[in-house]
Amino acid sequence: MINVAQQWNRCLDVIKANMSTEQFDVWFAPIVAVDFEPETCRVTLKVPSEFFVEQIEGQYLNILSLALKKVFGDNVKLTYKYNEVANDEESAVLRDTDNSSARLKQELKIRKPAVANPFEHENQLEEIDPQLNPRYTFENYCSSMSNKLAVSIGQAIAEHPEMKTYNPLFVFGTTGVGKTHLLQAIGIKLKENNPRMRVLYVSSRVFESQYTTAVQQKKINDFINFYQSIDVLLLDDIQFFAGKPGTQNTFFHIFNHLHQHQRQLVMSSDCRPSELDGMEPRLISRFKWGMTVALEKPDFELRRKFLTMKAAQDGLNISGEVLDFIANNVTESVRELEGVMVSLLAHATMLGQEITIDLVRTVIGNTVKVTPRQLTFEYIAETVADHYNMPIDLLYGKSRKREISDARQLVMYLAKKEAQMSSTSIGAKLDRTHATVLHACIQIEQRMSIEKDFMREVQAITDSLTQ
Repeated sequence: MINVAQQWNRCLDVIKANMSTEQFDVWFAPIVAVDFEPETCRVTLKVPSEFFVEQIEGQYLNILSLALKKVFGDNVKLTYKYNEVANDEESAVLRDTDNSSARLKQELKIRKPAVANPFEHENQLEEIDPQLNPRYTFENYCSSMSNKLAVSIGQAIAEHPEMKTYNPLFVFGTTGVGKTHLLQAIGIKLKENNPRMRVLYVSSRVFESQYTTAVQQKKINDFINFYQSIDVLLLDDIQFFAGKPGTQNTFFHIFNHLHQHQRQLVMSSDCRPSELDGMEPRLISRFKWGMTVALEKPDFELRRKFLTMKAAQDGLNISGEVLDFIANNVTESVRELEGVMVSLLAHATMLGQEITIDLVRTVIGNTVKVTPRQLTFEYIAETVADHYNMPIDLLYGKSRKREISDARQLVMYLAKKEAQMSSTSIGAKLDRTHATVLHACIQIEQRMSIEKDFMREVQAITDSLTQ
């Protein structure tokens, strides 16, 4: 007599060897073989839900069939068993693949945009406004190593919508790094190439508002049917679904329908799926099905490219030196860079001012919240060594030469005054006692009080540390 559980474990070994651990854990680890009929060579697998059946039939049928035939023989037949109501065995149903596969394959055919035909009017859905901003194109999207992967995947989705390699695509990153722009660029390119495709960009807050209205007006079925008709759904800032179980539950069903029918989903968030607090685990697991990619804070290359592009678009004559200064001092987000450029445009056009580093410094101070540089002992020592054009190793050494000793004392003074370090901590860095550090600080203060040139020199070094 065949032990169906042991045979199924052999099947699982074959399946596991042919897919990623994550896919196996999600789709096959929960399945249990509950029966085998030798007369008909039929295996019955118990799965958690009907959704599992459709996912397996749609995406993993080939590997499942291979494993079953390898273990049970070429004539093996398959039946799924699942409860229509969770944990209610009385609601259990059996579903043979003989009856389901053909229908599923028909349902899961990739929906290619139809060619416009003036004689075809039946079953055509009403055209929708995709809610896309024409400014947010790939041509206006600057790329560098900080966002190259995300941009490449976005372009692949837009150029080849029939491929569902990255479905869903989950993009995450902090505020102002270009998530909204990327989602809309995907939508714009899709509409350019496929005008009849039903593409929709929507923020999570708008989705939530629409859902609330649908509930109040008792039109929730209309709401769901509308979103299930979308070919490409671009959902921005999904983290705002947190703590809203009704919205999450509705989106769960919309997500399942779209994904089962090979529609593309692209979502953005301010954090990766695993860090979404207040989100149902079943939703988070679905966010991980496809591709998760980060949009990093813009690096210098991206910031410089963006500034150059904006200057050209706005007709501003800005020197490379000024652009470099902005790129070096506004580092958090593209949105902050854009704010600085808008302010410079106003100064140049309305006030007729020349765009100089002094003007930029003022604009940055008024526009961007500047985080003070975190001063470290090492940075102070490096700055002083550079100022006096000496190897930094000399400051840490035992040399008593006047110029080296003076520079070392200045490092101690600045570390205590600007970095707020204790005398003991400073002494430990230089292998000196705290008394030596205190003496050095007194010496520097006395020199500054009587040597005006030295005082100006110390002030210049201090400015370079804090600018």
